[in-house]
Amino acid sequence: MTLRDWAGDDAAREPPHHFTILAHDSGTRARLGILHTRRGDVRTPAFMPVGTQASVKSLTPAEVRSTGTDIILANTYHLMLRPGLAVLQAAGGIQRFMAWDGPILTDSGGFQVFSLAQRRVVSEHGVTFRSHIDGSPWELTPESALDLQIGFGSDIIMPLDELVGYESDERKQVEAMERTHRWLRRAVGYWAAHEAVRDQATRPLLFGIAQGGFDAARRRESAAFLRDLPLDGSAIGGLSVGEPKDVMWEMLDASIEVLPPERPRYLMGVGSPEDLWRGVAAGVDMFDCVHPTRVARRGALFTPDGRIDVTSSRFRTDFGPVDETCDCPTCTTFTAAYLHHLFRARELLAYRLGTIHNLWFIQRQMARIRAAIARGTFAEEMRAFLDRYRPANSAAAEEQRLRHRARRAAGVA
Repeated sequence: MTLRDWAGDDAAREPPHHFTILAHDSGTRARLGILHTRRGDVRTPAFMPVGTQASVKSLTPAEVRSTGTDIILANTYHLMLRPGLAVLQAAGGIQRFMAWDGPILTDSGGFQVFSLAQRRVVSEHGVTFRSHIDGSPWELTPESALDLQIGFGSDIIMPLDELVGYESDERKQVEAMERTHRWLRRAVGYWAAHEAVRDQATRPLLFGIAQGGFDAARRRESAAFLRDLPLDGSAIGGLSVGEPKDVMWEMLDASIEVLPPERPRYLMGVGSPEDLWRGVAAGVDMFDCVHPTRVARRGALFTPDGRIDVTSSRFRTDFGPVDETCDCPTCTTFTAAYLHHLFRARELLAYRLGTIHNLWFIQRQMARIRAAIARGTFAEEMRAFLDRYRPANSAAAEEQRLRHRARRAAGVA
């Protein structure tokens, strides 16, 4: 089957051959797999650190790779504005430009464009907006979003979609979903006829994005629309945009009920440790989020007991590591007191050490999740993690961390 065979026919197609499911958890929807891309395999479930502007903030690509990362995400909106398509093509693609040797997924830029509010105008053709950098006018269409990402050298490409916030009324939610569907139909047709993606062995992958706002029936409708298109993967968008967590999980479940099981499922914009475990249990294979790296730069660091604020005065004379169970370069080399000092002094090294630790923690959780699925112990290990982990950046999490440290020192645990 060629890509040209896909154009104009929305009937369900044979399963893609780039995603291998290795194991299922018997008690949840969790599954273990491998996503095959032209620049290497991605172990799933996978977390993709966000390298918005061809950089995971404060880290070198080698440091990102050392955390256990297989794939990173970059942003079409930011890359099109700076450094621009011409520069990336002259450099030989985004991988060579940033010296990253693995796969890269680029989002369409839709989230950034739609967050511009007064700076953008949406039409059936696409969206026009003004740059946040210099106010210059730009346009993104379903077709140009693909052209940009193909030009960047992206390995997984996301189509232009329209999302709405939790506060949006039902009419706007319906309009956004229906426009997303029409744009996706255009994108699939354009993709099928594109010269650059004809070679099945070397082409990038095209995912679709399911929307539907905050109504379960619409979520199922949008997922069904994706199911019947010739896509390489399914993304769930428009969640984690201000809604309560129980609403997010309800909408996610409604989407996954309908999405084709043979394709990888990607939950966009979710990356808290507790949400990764729950998302995998719901059937998600891929995640991305700025959360782990963003909070790290503020001194909020993950531990098995919860997130702690290393800038707090209680760490001024804490000469143990932030997490005694962690084997990251930060925890095996530096004390919590030193990190406290760096953040208080606003030394640049603080951001690097904090980011390394949080990404290491997240990727260690993903490795633990994959191993648990393979062993058949996922549900039990998820319960153990969630029973211990305190999501809030609170004194309670720190007190629990200190109790565990004391127990370990006494040989109790």
